[in-house]
Amino acid sequence: MSTNLQMRAQLYLESEMDEPQSFDHSQGRVMAYARTCPGKQEPNDDSAAVICTQDDGLVLAVADGVGGSPLGHKASGIAMQCLSESLQSAATFNGDLRPLILDGIERANAEILDLAIGAATTLSVIEVKNRVARGYQVGDSMAVIVGQRGLVKWKSTSHSPIGYAIESGLMGEDEAMYHDERHFVSNLVGSKSMHIEIGPAIKLAALDTIILASDGLFDNLTLDEICSLSRVGPPARRMRSLIDQATAQMQTDLGKPDDLSIVLLAP
Repeated sequence: MSTNLQMRAQLYLESEMDEPQSFDHSQGRVMAYARTCPGKQEPNDDSAAVICTQDDGLVLAVADGVGGSPLGHKASGIAMQCLSESLQSAATFNGDLRPLILDGIERANAEILDLAIGAATTLSVIEVKNRVARGYQVGDSMAVIVGQRGLVKWKSTSHSPIGYAIESGLMGEDEAMYHDERHFVSNLVGSKSMHIEIGPAIKLAALDTIILASDGLFDNLTLDEICSLSRVGPPARRMRSLIDQATAQMQTDLGKPDDLSIVLLAP
């Protein structure tokens, strides 16, 4: 089911969705999905957000509360709420989303630290305005912009030793997917040393696709597989293919069962 997204925010906190939700927006068709790891009894540690800004911009976000830490789901939810509040309640707005996004992330970091229980979360954000996209990254939840032919126009860097090894060419993606230290994250919202990586402005072509997702997707499918599945067919079919393929891989011996959250923007 598709709905119009106008001057509001849709947050996905501790979600258990059977089917993705769809929104029509001037920037494209938005698809969002979040559900708990198969067989897991605890709450979904992932959170996601689709936020429409005052000047018809769009902000997409995915957060993955750190598994094994206290209240990971609470930390990821705080990140989404602080980001939404910063973007929706700004007293003055000059059209620049960057300071509002940064303020939302900083607020989330302070609130999570104030919990004083060791909670933390990753966070991946992409703003889209006038068909120009920019990413913001803390941790290893990933975002990628895919061109019509399946080529990567931009992707975020995972803030982890393995992520930096991939980026520098010291390790291939296939080796990294099964490395023992893949889940060691060196930068988190909820840390006194948190830093925010800001990506370049990327002019989107008419048929470009944006995907943000938690480890449930990027730990179970290669980047090539994700790019291939996300560029063909209507947005609903692309999203369904990503969900089904990631879920199927989780059920294999090499799969990594996990909470799964995906936000997709497609033409």
